[in-house]
Amino acid sequence: MTPAAPPSLSRSSSPRSLGRSLLVALVACAAGAAVVAIPYGWSAGVQTFWLVAAVAAVTLAGAHVAAARRAQLGGLGRQYAVAVGLAIGAMLVAVWVAVEAMFVSRHDALLITAMTAVGGVVAVRAGGLLMRGMLRDVEAVRDGLEAVGEGARDVQVVPGGRDELAELALAANAMIARLGEEERARDAADGARRSLVAAVSHDLRTPLASLRLLVESVEDGVATGGTRARYLREMRTHVAALSVLIDDLFELSRLEAGEISWSMHQVELGELVSETVAALRAQAAERGVAVAAELPPDGEALAARANAEKVQRVLFNLIVNAIRHTPEDGSVVVRARPVAGGDGVEIEVADDGAGVAAGERERVFEPFYRGGADGVARSSDGAGLGLAISRAIVEAHGGRIWLEPAVPRGTRVRFTLPAAA
Repeated sequence: MTPAAPPSLSRSSSPRSLGRSLLVALVACAAGAAVVAIPYGWSAGVQTFWLVAAVAAVTLAGAHVAAARRAQLGGLGRQYAVAVGLAIGAMLVAVWVAVEAMFVSRHDALLITAMTAVGGVVAVRAGGLLMRGMLRDVEAVRDGLEAVGEGARDVQVVPGGRDELAELALAANAMIARLGEEERARDAADGARRSLVAAVSHDLRTPLASLRLLVESVEDGVATGGTRARYLREMRTHVAALSVLIDDLFELSRLEAGEISWSMHQVELGELVSETVAALRAQAAERGVAVAAELPPDGEALAARANAEKVQRVLFNLIVNAIRHTPEDGSVVVRARPVAGGDGVEIEVADDGAGVAAGERERVFEPFYRGGADGVARSSDGAGLGLAISRAIVEAHGGRIWLEPAVPRGTRVRFTLPAAA
């Protein structure tokens, strides 16, 4: 099935536009006839009306035919020449018809003809000078678009005037700029996707290789007794790690795609922070790290419109990450306070670990990025998705998350949530 052609945006001649042109011409002819009728009488005025009306009608009909066949006429210069030719031809025909009707003498007709011819030549030359500049603008737009079609994205069309062609050039420049931005965004997305695939492959390859070796050892009977039981426990650990990785990837992809199905309610963040800190205190104690919560005085509510389960997931991610990067005898502090103006609630998770290098601050919320000397350092702790998921959850709530500079050392992660209505 042949697809339908796209709608045309051109405005060609139509019977309605011809009718409007003839109506305007008749009004002009009537005005001219009235001017003649004042000194020479109504009879001369009526004859003048029919004379100029006939010439005007034929000329306008020819102009509309030419407009309807612009494609056959060729370039703008040729179209302009046709228009001037029609106008001058109409004037000359009107003059010599007037001669035949004995309105003017042949001497006057020759004088008018010469004046009309000279005026026509001057008009053609003057119009040509203006047309030359317009043609240059048209060619600039054409050349710019051709360059864009060949792959250039640093093209700027510079018009020579301040007319509709200049507006066209500005629109072309805006289009080229948008195209460049979209292509850069697409390239960045492609690069991020390749990096994500490489990171996922890395995180899958290690446990899968270990699982294969452990399974082969059990199948071959190499591992027996206590060794076999230990291998089975290690296999269970690797399977659990793979399961967590897949679940995190699935959740991150849904969040980034905007597939959010959870409900929002009024959540008291002070209680949620205290509960989360208490749940992680034992894990922190195993590493010799103290965890504490600093909340506003009693009676000051920290109500936010949020999903309690998802916000707690963010708190778990940030606090566990802080504990992991805090040395023994260090501390992690979770603070919550209202945002100035009462528009939301701000939560901060601060530790006194080594901190994040300045060059890595912009990337810590990227999937699988863990930082380090090479920018992609990897450890056995986690898959590097915690901060990426946290950012996606916070932004889905309408908040934002960022790294605040820490003095003299450590890391301070802050995020905001909208206040409950």
